[in-house]
Amino acid sequence: MKASHVRKLSKPIDSTYSEMFSGRVYRVGRGAVSVRNHSGKAEQTVIGVHGFLENHCYFTQAYESPNTELVLLTCSNYHIPVNGVNLEAPEWEVPIKYLEATIEYDACILNLALANLPSTDNIRVHGHSRGGAVILEAVAQRPELFENVEIVLEAPVLPKARLHALVTTLLEPVSHGMWPWLIRLINSAPSSAYGQTFFGKMNPRKKQLLAKMFSATQDHLTIVRNLENLMAWMERTDTSVFENVRHGTFLIPQIDRILDRTAMLASARKSPTTMRIIETQAPSHFITLDSKEWIPGFEHLQAAAQG
Repeated sequence: MKASHVRKLSKPIDSTYSEMFSGRVYRVGRGAVSVRNHSGKAEQTVIGVHGFLENHCYFTQAYESPNTELVLLTCSNYHIPVNGVNLEAPEWEVPIKYLEATIEYDACILNLALANLPSTDNIRVHGHSRGGAVILEAVAQRPELFENVEIVLEAPVLPKARLHALVTTLLEPVSHGMWPWLIRLINSAPSSAYGQTFFGKMNPRKKQLLAKMFSATQDHLTIVRNLENLMAWMERTDTSVFENVRHGTFLIPQIDRILDRTAMLASARKSPTTMRIIETQAPSHFITLDSKEWIPGFEHLQAAAQG
């Protein structure tokens, strides 16, 4: 990438979304890990990995039980969507050797969180979209951490999959230098202008979380790097990565205009493990925001831990 483009893309993007949060927030490299306070005795731990241009609030209403210890990743160079919390430097942080804003870098953050934070043995790691690729990359990096972990891959970025043709068509003419201009244009337009096409039928939570997606990252360079790395990762990663996944579920939407649903399903079917494939009736890429009914119950998690 040209140095002039890097300079232009490195201009900061202001944070526009946050929610109240009660818990601890650890700064890990260029990302963060938040651990929500829970009022009951923790029976299970859920680690949430958000998708491209999202934030950790994607999971907060899906896992509201007082008995759930909720650990939330903020991927590298993304804004942390919390108010009034002091960032802590964890003693377990180690330097990350990969380029920031890549799936590989964020997988290291996930593995550090998984190795050091859960206080229960019943662990689920739930990733949406790009978060699914982060999980699979984390499994490839440290398979031993995932031996008794249940994985939920929701509308995931998978090996040998691809973006939806509509997204590819829109991205093709966009050069690096056009991104700041394009994002300003998108942010100035009402989300209704494009929301229905890509996000499906809206509801209050979807409107809340998806309206300001293009201000989720700290700069435009992160958006470009995320996209280029994501497409390269899908192309170069082999489906043999599934071999180290022991337990879990693929959640496939009925309609997806962000990723190619057919390619997603074909990749998921290459999994030789005990991963279940659930073809949901969700009308968009954002299954959890469409309805929490598709999220698997924890009986599978307990069975996985015992198995």
